[in-house]
Amino acid sequence: MCRIFIGADPALYRAQTRSLRLHRVSTSIRLEAMFWQVLEEIGARDGMTVNQLIAKLYDELAETGADLSNFASFLRVCCTRYLALTASGHIPSDLSVPIRDLDADFVLAGERTRARSGRRNAQPDRAA
Repeated sequence: MCRIFIGADPALYRAQTRSLRLHRVSTSIRLEAMFWQVLEEIGARDGMTVNQLIAKLYDELAETGADLSNFASFLRVCCTRYLALTASGHIPSDLSVPIRDLDADFVLAGERTRARSGRRNAQPDRAA
């Protein structure tokens, strides 16, 4: 099993730091290369650069009053959720469909249903 993961190209998990401006303030974000690739795909779906996508995510997260101190982790979770939602069909795999055109309530409801279903199907750990 582990060979599937260990055999990944090391370039995918090599950390990369990118500089950008958020509200005229220079900052940098350090993520693994694979996360940058996923962010590029998400942004491209809506005609945005990665920097534009990150600024939009930052602004929308800030509007909710959420803690922004761990923003890089938030971006990793965004990427992971995007991949999971695409794999489950809640986000179309057709890259020409913009994310902004999706019904967020429908996508989130599908994700919650899948999460509840997964918890019900989980087997309890049993000591041998």
